[in-house]
Amino acid sequence: MSRIGKKPIQIPAKVKVEVKGNDIKVQGPLATLNYVVPQGITAKLDGSTLTFEVEKGREVELNALYGTTRARVQNLVSGVETPFKKVLEVNGLGYKVVVSGNKLNMELGFSHPVILDIPAGLKVVADPKNPLVEIQGSDKVLVGDFAAKIRKIRPPEPYKGSGIKYQDEHIVRKAGKAAAGGK
Repeated sequence: MSRIGKKPIQIPAKVKVEVKGNDIKVQGPLATLNYVVPQGITAKLDGSTLTFEVEKGREVELNALYGTTRARVQNLVSGVETPFKKVLEVNGLGYKVVVSGNKLNMELGFSHPVILDIPAGLKVVADPKNPLVEIQGSDKVLVGDFAAKIRKIRPPEPYKGSGIKYQDEHIVRKAGKAAAGGK
């Protein structure tokens, strides 16, 4: 059995959790989020403790989903109280990112600007003079997916390091032509 799946989830005082069949609804000061538990896994709410159990005889096939389900619900419980955050760095000559309404407008060295819709539930902050883009939201999966979508547009290249990278990401740099030839 999954060690993570066996751990109970302690629910804070400001957060309310409702379990109806396979649906889990988590309400907090920042947001209301839902999660559908996979078939074969049941959620039990006892006071301020939420636990998960796997159907008898299906432990082997549901082992990975068991731990994943518990982790996803734990992220929902902590996300409705304190938002998750990802910070991206935009490095490159002439690269800039501007937030206008619910659109993210990026000039990344292409012949055209790249415009993305910001998903509902996310807050994106970008200063045109500062190379940082901050993405905040209650749903950890949504924050991570949107950050990955932005990074995928112009990933960092290994020679000059220009592109979009996570703030804590380390890019292994390569030596250029000048360092390769020297006889």
